[in-house]
Amino acid sequence: MIKPKRIGPGSRIAIISPSSGVPYLFPDIYELGLRNLREVFGFEIIEMPTARMSPDELYKNPQLRAEDINECFKDNRIDGIITSIGGYESVRILPYLDTKAILDNPKFIMGFSDATTFLSYLSYLGMVTFYGPSVMAGLAQTKHLPEEFTEHVKAILFSDDFPYSYRPFPKWTNGYKDWGNKETLGECKEFYPNEKGWSFLQGRESVEGFLWGGNIEVLEFLKGTDYWPDKTFWNNKILVFETSEEKPSPDQVGYMLRNYGMQGILHKITGIIFGRAKDYTTAEKERLNEIILSIVREEFSIHNIPIVVDMDFGHTDPKAILPLGGRVQLNPKKNEITLLESPFKRDKGEE
Repeated sequence: MIKPKRIGPGSRIAIISPSSGVPYLFPDIYELGLRNLREVFGFEIIEMPTARMSPDELYKNPQLRAEDINECFKDNRIDGIITSIGGYESVRILPYLDTKAILDNPKFIMGFSDATTFLSYLSYLGMVTFYGPSVMAGLAQTKHLPEEFTEHVKAILFSDDFPYSYRPFPKWTNGYKDWGNKETLGECKEFYPNEKGWSFLQGRESVEGFLWGGNIEVLEFLKGTDYWPDKTFWNNKILVFETSEEKPSPDQVGYMLRNYGMQGILHKITGIIFGRAKDYTTAEKERLNEIILSIVREEFSIHNIPIVVDMDFGHTDPKAILPLGGRVQLNPKKNEITLLESPFKRDKGEE
């Protein structure tokens, strides 16, 4: 994998809006996210031209959104990129990406949800990308999340202490309070104790693999296009899936997962990780787990690969950062998920 150079306090981080113009609609929560990036993590912020564009202007100009990404990778003053928030049609920017310039100048790039389109595609092309919080959804709430979240972000992005063992956050929430109310800006909805953490639905032996995936609904936009991985890609991969605020039903998630079986993908991978499903009831989570096992184990007779559910990433908070292309170990016996090596270059010229 092509790894970006490490970032740290003082790094210049570009902010892009590759999906939708929500910063234009809710500038206060966007500004709070920028302030946290400066004050908590020590970044210098560079806003790209699309960062605050209106939703209508962004929708009509997918090429402009792609050009922002291209310029970020070409500009030596920029050390990394974070998305403002997600959306629903960033798949339209993919034809305009200058993949040669991007791969020739690898940099840290992070987002989630609709950012799945370009994060998974660039990972498919061989560059490590980062599935994690955005400016408005995840980072703006930093000071209202458990302190373990800030520690986690710094450990993944700033530290060189690897292997790194993921740990369940002590509590979690399904969402945020009204972004139009300045009195509760950055606050979250009700938190729930994370007593059980994640669970392994199946798997006996420890396995290793390279992470790939994102939002399972957004990945549907890529199937059958030139941006979907070819059949040689899937060996030694650990698929990561999570669901959006649109809350697909357990059955709908099953329909999407079944397609991976029909493509022969499930027989090639070494493991699957599902993020905690946003806004699911306990009964819906139990039903989802039943469907996942039914499809993998019964329909496709795959009994050996570990399957993890309820990991802390995706549309609930706090969000763990998963480097797509990062080498991970799943250990069912110890209930452990370990990032085995740094997702960044150690020194100039290495890796």
